[in-house]
Amino acid sequence: MVSKINELNKLKPKVVSVLKKYGIKKAGIFGSFVRGEHKKKSDVDILVEITDKNMSLLGFARIKVDLEDVLKKKVDLVEYKLIRPELKKIILKEEVRII
Repeated sequence: MVSKINELNKLKPKVVSVLKKYGIKKAGIFGSFVRGEHKKKSDVDILVEITDKNMSLLGFARIKVDLEDVLKKKVDLVEYKLIRPELKKIILKEEVRII
């Protein structure tokens, strides 16, 4: 358990600094990092709420690339509103809010 918390505490400031640069005001981490099941090659699953109506797909991709650059890991970036309905309850239950 301590290891899981330490890993999240290491990720959080890096992720938050990138997301704030893009004006993201709501975000969370879910998946293997939250469950403490991540491996060296695991990606980081991040939920974001995009409030900028002018955010393009290219802008969204830039956020993902910037996150991957600072974390040195692949990132699965998901918008809250686009979570698949059959997974929404599970994902939101395990989500750890970071912003």
